[in-house]
Amino acid sequence: MSLKYALVHEWLTPKATGGSELVVQEILNHVDADLYALIDFESSNSESYLYKRQIGTTFLQHFPYARNGVQKYLPLLPLAIEQLDLRQYDVILSSSHAVAKGVLTTPDQLHICYCHSPMRYAWDLTFDYLQQSKLGSGLPGWLTKHLLHQLRQWDVLSANRVDYFIANSQHTARRIWRCYRREAAVIYPPVNVEAFPLFLQKENFYLTVSRLVSYKQVSLIVQAFNKLQLPLVIIGTGSEMEKIRQIANSNIKILGWQPDDVVKKYMAQARAFVYAACEDFGIALVEAQACGTPVIAYGAGGALETVQDVRSHKEQGTGIFFPEQTVAALTEAVEKFEMYRNAINPEYLRSHATQFSPQVFAQRYLDFLNKCHKNRPYLE
Repeated sequence: MSLKYALVHEWLTPKATGGSELVVQEILNHVDADLYALIDFESSNSESYLYKRQIGTTFLQHFPYARNGVQKYLPLLPLAIEQLDLRQYDVILSSSHAVAKGVLTTPDQLHICYCHSPMRYAWDLTFDYLQQSKLGSGLPGWLTKHLLHQLRQWDVLSANRVDYFIANSQHTARRIWRCYRREAAVIYPPVNVEAFPLFLQKENFYLTVSRLVSYKQVSLIVQAFNKLQLPLVIIGTGSEMEKIRQIANSNIKILGWQPDDVVKKYMAQARAFVYAACEDFGIALVEAQACGTPVIAYGAGGALETVQDVRSHKEQGTGIFFPEQTVAALTEAVEKFEMYRNAINPEYLRSHATQFSPQVFAQRYLDFLNKCHKNRPYLE
């Protein structure tokens, strides 16, 4: 019997182009599945691979300013995702970093969740969210805290609707266990390595590509390079753009948002790629290595699984870690990199990056699906 698949993602908009969207695209390349999301503004986008595709949505689709993101409707997200009626499907595949895993299923359905992260608003970024929000203090602050408390309870409850979890890194698998007490298989997300050509001749500038929001710690990078007085290029935009412009010295060039071809050019030519955030995986770090560009990264999270410190791996080194998110630690790491950079082989970086290719992802994901089917024989 041919099985019917549904794939559920949080939101599909032109501004949502991160790692989770790459996973959705790669799954659809190999699995014939109907697609669902809280909102969809990609099927009407002529430049999207989802153009004219039938996509199921929720009542949030018709809310004001939904195109710019539904995070503003955070209290309604659990309710919205539970309104999707997926009873006609045999297998539910979810791609979740917030509420997609919370769809309602029947006992006869198989639900496999690729989890990019437990809901950050409710867990790791709770206090950042409160500190930065206008609703984070006073009476509104207590209401916000109560809302986040309710979200955590729903998040744990909805985890019980998943039969099998996949995590995008060992770091995320540990977070899934901490939040839900559920084990997760690790399948790294697909990185389009072929789109980032190896470039051996590096120029005299450092690069960071990132959304300019607080947890990405771009202001920390700026402060460190102010002190080092070395050339730094910043690509990206976000709520901290003006703050970063104000503190950056003349050795720092802020380009804002740039198209893919410009990003690839800078990434290929940079002396090193600098990253100060704690990421669940960190696709940009792999993209840099695919270009043969070494990485200077905060030694936590997914970076520990994609970057190899040259000080301990020698000829198999792909970059250098710094142990704390401080100006002093990053400054020291850049100075150490200058001492070791000639020992880093760009061609090895490229080879190292290929283990995260879409082909590797597809093979491991499909193998895992087949394994889950064998454990649920009544679906055959």
